[in-house]
Amino acid sequence: MEKAYDVVIVGGGVIGCSILYQLSKRGKKGLLIEKEQLASRASKAAAGMLGVHTELNGGSPLYRLAQKSRNMYPALAQELKELTGMDIEYMENGMIKLARTEKEAQTLVSVASKIDQDEGVEWLSSPKLSTFEPYLSKQAIGGLFIPRDGNVSAAKLTKALGHASVRLGADIKEYTEVHDFIVEGSRIVGVQTSIGPYYASEIIVAGGAWSQSLLERVGLTLHSFPVKGECFSVKYSRKLTERTIFTEGCYIVPKVGGRFLIGATEHAHTFDETISVSGMMSLMQKATDILPDLIHADWERAWSGIRPQTKGGLPVIGRSESFEGLSIATGHYRNGILLAPITGVMMADLMEGKENPLLHSHMGS
Repeated sequence: MEKAYDVVIVGGGVIGCSILYQLSKRGKKGLLIEKEQLASRASKAAAGMLGVHTELNGGSPLYRLAQKSRNMYPALAQELKELTGMDIEYMENGMIKLARTEKEAQTLVSVASKIDQDEGVEWLSSPKLSTFEPYLSKQAIGGLFIPRDGNVSAAKLTKALGHASVRLGADIKEYTEVHDFIVEGSRIVGVQTSIGPYYASEIIVAGGAWSQSLLERVGLTLHSFPVKGECFSVKYSRKLTERTIFTEGCYIVPKVGGRFLIGATEHAHTFDETISVSGMMSLMQKATDILPDLIHADWERAWSGIRPQTKGGLPVIGRSESFEGLSIATGHYRNGILLAPITGVMMADLMEGKENPLLHSHMGS
């Protein structure tokens, strides 16, 4: 007889690993199935920004969720270090959203007036901005400083969550593909994989942009689509910026070891991970317009990732209305790393039959 689990999670990215970790902490026996390695797709490609205010504001239904999730990171980083010895490179280095026109400045000042005071957000005029970040281009007329935002290593976070889960009793099957669901009446009872069937009380699909193709096996449509993002990294001997720099169309994230991650392009409705010359040239131009000295940096590498976006713009987090025993957690788009901790908690609450008010107000389609 095949081993039965409390939960089987399909997808070894940051969302699947976060859910597995939270369930394992609560004593649930979980199995995670990944067709490649942990953190092999979008979770490997992500810059790891924890930017509550990059795309969200107080009026967004995701704002409180993102804020709560970001605030979990200090304790989570410590937990994972104690359980696995792995450093996820968490840093609360802050973020500056640049304004290069008067219109952008007015928008950011308006945004700042609506942000919670405990966020410590501050508008930096051009002279003060130069004091904060002296290597920034003088074309910037100001910036919104967000001190509590930060960043992590997305790949190391994902792997640490997976390894910690195993330490707590979970199982992980890499290089194992899920071909179909095992259905009994109106209930999903397991999954059929490349190495055989696995059964569980609940199946959670957390396959990122690939979730849609699996759910179609049982006639479900997510109304989601893939979005390719291209990025590159460089190394520089001088610390050109302390804080993450964010503008429309380009961000620069300082990492340990003198590395800078620059992203990201957007190409919707494609799974093609080919890196384009035009994409790289566009990012290079934007990045050097922001930090001119980057032109002297040493090239490291370029890559791309496929992110899951929903037509409604919100992630899908919750139980299927069509089948018992089936839940979904996907569609986090550019906020997967930011929202991973709280998604894990919400899904673990759901598996325990707890009503989480955040869950009902953050369902997308």
